[in-house]
Amino acid sequence: MAPTVVRDGPFRLFFFSREESRMHVHVAHPHGEAKFWLSPTLMLATHTGLSERELVEAERIVARHLQEVIDAWREHFGG
Repeated sequence: MAPTVVRDGPFRLFFFSREESRMHVHVAHPHGEAKFWLSPTLMLATHTGLSERELVEAERIVARHLQEVIDAWREHFGG
């Protein structure tokens, strides 16, 4: 299961239900995907296929929706 948290333009922010416990979000785009750690600070974890410009935009989108993503994480995973 991979619940979508946010759709913003061509970007989709989502979680995988059975993955590591450290708070993070995946960002899908038609050209690739990225994973961002949410805590203790927002930070790129991994990426594939995205240009530097797309990565910058993905991070901006995660930052813009950060509290919404954190709230969705806590609701989905508990705590």
